[in-house]
Amino acid sequence: MALTGAALVEAARRHDQRTTKGGPVSLMHRNLLFYRRGWMFFATGLLEPVFYLFSIGIGVGAMVVGFQFNGQAVDYTDFVAPAMLATAAMNGAIIDSTFQVFFKLKFLKVYDAVLATSMTPVDVARGEVTWAVLRGAIYSAAFLLIMVAMGLVDSWWAVLALPAAALVGFAFAGTGMALTTFMKSWQDFELIQLAIMPMFLFSATFFPITAYDGVLRWVVEATPLYRGVVLIRELCTGLVTMDSAISVVYLAVMGVLGTAVASRRLGRLLLA
Repeated sequence: MALTGAALVEAARRHDQRTTKGGPVSLMHRNLLFYRRGWMFFATGLLEPVFYLFSIGIGVGAMVVGFQFNGQAVDYTDFVAPAMLATAAMNGAIIDSTFQVFFKLKFLKVYDAVLATSMTPVDVARGEVTWAVLRGAIYSAAFLLIMVAMGLVDSWWAVLALPAAALVGFAFAGTGMALTTFMKSWQDFELIQLAIMPMFLFSATFFPITAYDGVLRWVVEATPLYRGVVLIRELCTGLVTMDSAISVVYLAVMGVLGTAVASRRLGRLLLA
């Protein structure tokens, strides 16, 4: 990870001294300066969904005819690609709102220095969440361009796919940062991975939600990645239903609540 490089850590420490004014924007600027030396680490989160798209979406897609989605037949690659777009947004947001926030909170002590200025815990939470959303949006924009180049976008509704991906990032960034404030050690992050991996595999990413029955289907439909997948899939295919509206409300509320909890927790941890 980007956190393991000694040069990046030293660069982060130098720039911490400059984060004194400007509220959340200052934290975003600090993160930008930090990644100027670690841009390769910044790009790694995009590779996983791209690899899955080529290996499963195209490889398996050559053997699978497709699925019925909202009453219409959809090619398998067209079905999988929007799910990978939602995953790209999730990956970008989770990386910055969990591992990196924890490192800055527990080891670099960035936020102790920041709160010695006029900035507040709310500014810190908003700045870090906004940066995580931006990272997820950058991943999503790059992935969406790949989809367009491959002819995997079937509707003008897809122009809303990027804002939708940013909303997915917001939901995971706010919640991820809130959960990080409760973490005591690096081992605790295995719990986050334990939640992320099943969501990635079973949130109707590779097969329709109709594969589930009864209570299990309700559980899957209640997961945040499924809400992101169904939203972006409907936009990319043009088969938009009320599920998209439900997903927008769900993800927005999740992001707002997560950011609010993160703000309060930071205040308790750093101002007590």
